[in-house]
Amino acid sequence: MTHNNNTTAIRFSDTEKNTIRIAAYGAVTLMAAATTANGSPHKTATRGSIALASTTGPIGHILAVYPKGKDLGGKSVAAIADRVLPALTESITLLHAKDPTSPTTSAPPSPPPWPPPPATNRPPPPPPT
Repeated sequence: MTHNNNTTAIRFSDTEKNTIRIAAYGAVTLMAAATTANGSPHKTATRGSIALASTTGPIGHILAVYPKGKDLGGKSVAAIADRVLPALTESITLLHAKDPTSPTTSAPPSPPPWPPPPATNRPPPPPPT
């Protein structure tokens, strides 16, 4: 993988690749299942599939292969989540361990404080003379 003009080869075991695949494809399955109540699961699944197919870099190569032999469906959203959420957590931990400096695995910047600090009741300073 090319990152910050340095060539870094990140290698994943077959088990790690399968965990990443289950997390990614399972997340799309979970989102599609969750939208059946008030949305269009087909549109959600299509958009998720496009996102998976558009992934680049080492993860793109991993996601190019569907997790064979893994049934990502379930009788309920909770049943799907029981399989997918642990894989997502494990994948994040794995990606942090493999490349902790990657901008895709670093924590986002903290938001500004909310509510904003209160305004002071002091009058404005006099204009310079």
